[in-house]
Amino acid sequence: MTESQIVPPGKGKVVSARGSVMAFKAIAVQTGGDFSLMERTVPPRGRRPLPHRHVNCSEAFWVLDGTITFVLDGAEQRGSRDDFLLVPRGASHTFGNDGDEPARLLVMHAPAMDAYFAELEALWSRPEPPAPEEERALMARYGMEPG
Repeated sequence: MTESQIVPPGKGKVVSARGSVMAFKAIAVQTGGDFSLMERTVPPRGRRPLPHRHVNCSEAFWVLDGTITFVLDGAEQRGSRDDFLLVPRGASHTFGNDGDEPARLLVMHAPAMDAYFAELEALWSRPEPPAPEEERALMARYGMEPG
């Protein structure tokens, strides 16, 4: 990726974990660490991220296609095409696709979190899925705590 170019759908710095494919449109090295931006394809009824909160990062979701079920501070909300959800720093959250078709999201982290997802891909690329404790340890290294 270069710093100033059009990045088509599904392209960019691509990583995958938990069945989701994440195509980063902007990464820390391009933004001075200010933010990262990804297009995330979420499989139907796939594994959700562990409920967590970011102690040093805000996260924003824009639903591009499909329907996503978000759980924010214990309240379930369903977002569909063109819906936006801001997850403030420190708010507990998780999300998933309860539908029958893949869903796509645009996800922004500020400051950037693309390094976390690169390490998450390495955990999920092994023959067996990581133990929850391994995933929690990785999350802790990047300022996330159980939610």
